[in-house]
Amino acid sequence: MSISISNSLPPASVSAVNLDTNSTPAPRTQSTTNHAADTVKLSQSQQVTQLYQRGQQVPQIASTLSLPVDIVNNYLGITNAQ
Repeated sequence: MSISISNSLPPASVSAVNLDTNSTPAPRTQSTTNHAADTVKLSQSQQVTQLYQRGQQVPQIASTLSLPVDIVNNYLGITNAQ
């Protein structure tokens, strides 16, 4: 599971005001924006915890992550009382 983090703020624009009509205008600078999204890779236990906090049940989490139910329970600290 990856979480995409992108910068939602627009790049700042820079404009120059030239009040002296005899001088040459300042060169314009163009800002570049890196549109590649940053990603974060979560460990299995972090993925289990996140899905559980979002309301998924243990069997759903196990199926989604292709893990045994016992492993999911272990990550969540759930013991099978018999």
